[in-house]
Amino acid sequence: MAATVTSVNLSTKKTVRKTPGASGTLVVGSGFEGDAHAGDWHRQVSLLAEESIAKMQAKGLDVDAGDFAENITTRGIDLVSLPVGTRVRVGSSLLEVSQIGKECHTKCAIYYQAGDCVMPKEGIFAVVLEGGDVSVGAEITVVEADV
Repeated sequence: MAATVTSVNLSTKKTVRKTPGASGTLVVGSGFEGDAHAGDWHRQVSLLAEESIAKMQAKGLDVDAGDFAENITTRGIDLVSLPVGTRVRVGSSLLEVSQIGKECHTKCAIYYQAGDCVMPKEGIFAVVLEGGDVSVGAEITVVEADV
């Protein structure tokens, strides 16, 4: 089974859940056009697997794509096993993994509901090397790993 994009999630503000959608446009060196997290930094795009979201659903939480503020929700790829420097093609776009997980300085609502959150441990971040449109159903392939 090929790895795929299951949701493209954007928001105009930081620290809020992102709105799931069918597509978005990645801009080189920035991230998703119109997304609050886009910019010239190392966390331009965030990715989280459906499989990780399912762990939180199993704890009884009513959560879905975008609720962890991830830009791209995936299926069929073990994101946290990709080392920093790995290049990943998402549709026609090219991303480079820049960070695995993150430190949460303030606990989110999900953490308070479940006593845990998957994004800090299982979410990954990337920079945009080649832009383009990303749509639900786009294939995700590992191009190379700089390990």
